[in-house]
Amino acid sequence: MQFKDLQLNKPILKAISEKKYTEATEIQTQTIPLVLAKKDVVASAQTGTGKTAAFALPILQLLFDKQDAGKKGKKIRAVIVSPTRELAIQIDENFKTYGKYTNLRSTVVYGGTSIEPQKDMLKKGVDILIATPGRLLDLHKQEFINLTKVETLVLDEADLMLDMGFIDDVKKIERLCPKNKQVLLFSATMPAKIDDLATDILKDPTLVKVAASSSTADGVNQKLYYVHKPKKIELCLHLLRNTIKGDILIFRRTKFGVEKLEKSLLKNGYKVDSIHGDKSQTAREMALARFKTKDINILIGTDVASRGIDIKELDAVINFDIPNIPETYVHRIGRTGRAGKTGNSYSFCSADEKAYIAGIQKLIKTEIPVEKEHPYPIDKNEKPGLFFKKDSKHKKSRKSAGSRKNKKRWY
Repeated sequence: MQFKDLQLNKPILKAISEKKYTEATEIQTQTIPLVLAKKDVVASAQTGTGKTAAFALPILQLLFDKQDAGKKGKKIRAVIVSPTRELAIQIDENFKTYGKYTNLRSTVVYGGTSIEPQKDMLKKGVDILIATPGRLLDLHKQEFINLTKVETLVLDEADLMLDMGFIDDVKKIERLCPKNKQVLLFSATMPAKIDDLATDILKDPTLVKVAASSSTADGVNQKLYYVHKPKKIELCLHLLRNTIKGDILIFRRTKFGVEKLEKSLLKNGYKVDSIHGDKSQTAREMALARFKTKDINILIGTDVASRGIDIKELDAVINFDIPNIPETYVHRIGRTGRAGKTGNSYSFCSADEKAYIAGIQKLIKTEIPVEKEHPYPIDKNEKPGLFFKKDSKHKKSRKSAGSRKNKKRWY
């Protein structure tokens, strides 16, 4: 469906056409009319399907008629709650792009950075607020945010918000808004907890489900490497030297793992940076900017830090650690092979991660091709177990006999 067929007004259509968008994606085609009709919506859609525009465009349209209040007279009438700072910033950029020819004002607030400029922005009056849960509640407590005029509340990446422990904050934010508001819930996966949340806070919602969960994997050449866990860094270096070229996103499960791999790659002369939750907002934004300007070509991150980041034209994704949630794998590899191009994904599986691969293959309804030609293979039937270097002195205990002897006991 064309955007011009979706009952959007001329200023919004003008901003869309300037971005060279003409045809709406499936999530946009299904969701925009529902939002314009003031329905509550639960939408299940993967990253990269255009879901931000699916709520941003109709919200701009709904607020357009009341946009001309004096700047100071502006009240927050739409709130978008986002789990991560990067995603919040990206959503705000979308609102500013699509609302270019309106007088609607949006701003973004998030933790990890100075609160004062955010207070100044709020004092000037805004129509649309994009926020991470903690900072929103903090500013509300300090009476810089008033949610009593909110008409639409959006919970974006709701599954990730639940994973990050924001469930109570989200419920608190919902209670601070008027009872008769419209609620839009977007989630990549639909676990039981999301169903419970939707039942709690939405009124007779319409469910929009876009494409099978495996669809993002279609334009991607997938390869699976069985490898001993301690040999993953060597395998990564081997592939970077001989096989994997271009702009690469590497996923690790933990912040510690991200930092460890970053040090190894830097030591080997690669242009690399990282994003994870312990980094300051400035450092995370700088890493992302360096990657986009091609100052570096390898970015390492955790799933939480990388979710929703808008990185176009990736050549490859490396799953250094296999995710334990099958949908996460689809998200990760869906970052490459976008817009009709072919991408590549490389997954490193140690013996204790094989169960995760089984879950992933069940979801995507296909077997991931196994690459046996590499220097560090293990049998795919190998059982998980401890892996010791041959010359290790510490097979049973890392403590010396003297240390164990001198240990004070409470009994």
